[in-house]
Amino acid sequence: MHITIRLANPADAQDMAEVGMKSWEVAYKHLLPADYIREKNATRVHQYKRVITDENTNSYVIQKDNKTVGIMKIAEPTDDDLDSRYFELHYLYLHPGCFREGIGTLAMDYVFDHVRKLGKKYISLWVFAKNNDAIKFYEACGFRPDGKTKTQERGWLMEIIRMIRDNQETNL
Repeated sequence: MHITIRLANPADAQDMAEVGMKSWEVAYKHLLPADYIREKNATRVHQYKRVITDENTNSYVIQKDNKTVGIMKIAEPTDDDLDSRYFELHYLYLHPGCFREGIGTLAMDYVFDHVRKLGKKYISLWVFAKNNDAIKFYEACGFRPDGKTKTQERGWLMEIIRMIRDNQETNL
């Protein structure tokens, strides 16, 4: 198995959308209404074609044997209460056919190294409070809930928790 991680370019938009759609269909099927997942997935190709430009500096594709099997975005945090010592993992999605193959762990090592090279001390992320598999994965990677939560109204309530990792820790 040969894994590469690189910045996404416009030609990756379709593959990125496909990974995002498949990941949401499996990972969120018990967390979000099926109609909501379908609505979000219907916009994915357009979304990635719009945001992935030749100037992209923060969205990545994860490839296994030259096929896109994961996507992630690492960038400045969106939270006003986090200072310049922080960077954020905005998302990490893997194709369900690649769950539990160690690809997520390799992607996290990439994130840790990248953020460390930028001189950032901490990494933050947001995760659905009921997404136990993701929470366990992030905890195994050294993240801990910091007590900050959000509740989003989408016709139902979605609770999201923030997790933080001290990036001065050694890699996994």
